[in-house]
Amino acid sequence: MAQFDVHRNHGRLRDAVPFFVVVQSSQFDRYARRVVVPLVRQSASGVPAFPQLNPTFRIRGTQVVLHPLDIVSIAKADLGPKVATLREDGDRILAALDELLTRARC
Repeated sequence: MAQFDVHRNHGRLRDAVPFFVVVQSSQFDRYARRVVVPLVRQSASGVPAFPQLNPTFRIRGTQVVLHPLDIVSIAKADLGPKVATLREDGDRILAALDELLTRARC
């Protein structure tokens, strides 16, 4: 499981949140958990109010929106199979996390 790999969600919210993207650095691969951000169907979430915080992607024909406010840690065993990678979009994902964590405006 590499950073920016996309995994299928097998949980109860899988209809609205079909995928997760791994954002955890590979430096922490020895741990049994992965930090992931949900990829929510755009049809379930609407047009993002903050495009920098919520970039959109197309995964297996499904338009999805990154939801970093719902970041979570999941056991590796609970992640579904890898279905794609967003490695080429890594800068957009990191910019969204940076927006959430360090660019707060007062």
